[in-house]
Amino acid sequence: MAVGIFGLPQAGKTTIFNAATRGAAAAGRSGRAGPNLGVVKVPDARLGVLAGMDHPKRIVHAEIEYLDVPAPAGGADKPKGISAEYLNVLGGCEALLMVARAFSDPSVAHVSGSVDAYRDAASLELELILTDIGVLERREERVESQLRTAKTLDRDALRKEIALLKSIRESLEAEVPVRAQALPKEAAPFLQNFALLSAKPLMIVFNIDEADVGRTPEIEAEMAERLGSEGVATAAVSGKLETELAEMSPEDEAEFRESLGAGEPGLDRTAVLCYGVLGLIAFLTTGPDETRAWAIRDGTTALEAAGKIHTDIQRGFIRAEVVSYDDLVRAGGLPEARKQATLRSEGKGYVMRDGDVVNFLFNV
Repeated sequence: MAVGIFGLPQAGKTTIFNAATRGAAAAGRSGRAGPNLGVVKVPDARLGVLAGMDHPKRIVHAEIEYLDVPAPAGGADKPKGISAEYLNVLGGCEALLMVARAFSDPSVAHVSGSVDAYRDAASLELELILTDIGVLERREERVESQLRTAKTLDRDALRKEIALLKSIRESLEAEVPVRAQALPKEAAPFLQNFALLSAKPLMIVFNIDEADVGRTPEIEAEMAERLGSEGVATAAVSGKLETELAEMSPEDEAEFRESLGAGEPGLDRTAVLCYGVLGLIAFLTTGPDETRAWAIRDGTTALEAAGKIHTDIQRGFIRAEVVSYDDLVRAGGLPEARKQATLRSEGKGYVMRDGDVVNFLFNV
């Protein structure tokens, strides 16, 4: 899954990116050539427990790919957060991560002259909306042009598309993002084709001062109340602190976090929230070779999940042997779960649940 990171210049986007990916991309380079790319493992404590049972050769976490998109070059008169040349990059992402500056640093001027993370978040959301309005207006013009010369049989479909375009655009003009609009089911294929930015799940991260880390729960509660909604998740992270901690050994990092009262890594929480806002769950596989988490959409069937591992498994699907993670841990292993009848057989149409531990039987 790909998550596009964007934000105003000097918001600390690349610092957040580096902390998340333990990378070393150069920060503070608005207008640079190309996005930074990095991959993050989604924390899942269940994998360690399963590995303790099976002692596999390797543990494989589900992953998130982050794309840190450069902000446009420009001064305070152009406080934009999305470069026009990278709109297609964000359009190809499954979700967006907005970074808003909530830290004070006299040596780094804010493009708007003052620090106000809520103002910046609203400004960035408006950029997404205005971009989508432009996409829809251009499409409306093309469809109206087609309508003038269309055959009678094609006109009804074109008129319906125009009506849908206008409905979405008018709501956008009222500053309602597409993800918050009540749209008919037939709009779904249309939205996929146009990759509208305000339709994508959104994660809003406030880049806070290191001194405010102890107030993270309070800040996040206010963020959730003011910004949280369907398809939108929020978190507060000190990018500077997380970057410094990421450079330490795991033991030193844990000790330092405890001394600061910093809790679990903020970027781990962000990864989990991104996972959630995308509507993803994980099923698990385990054995002597590998213990692994597989990310799938909530509502995925057993047959579709089999294809996530390999198309041959999907093609030759016979059945799935499934046990919940909790039942497996209580039993102490797959043989015991089988004896206790908590390991069950499921067919192609079984809807996968988060934490299902699965063995697919197939024949090709």
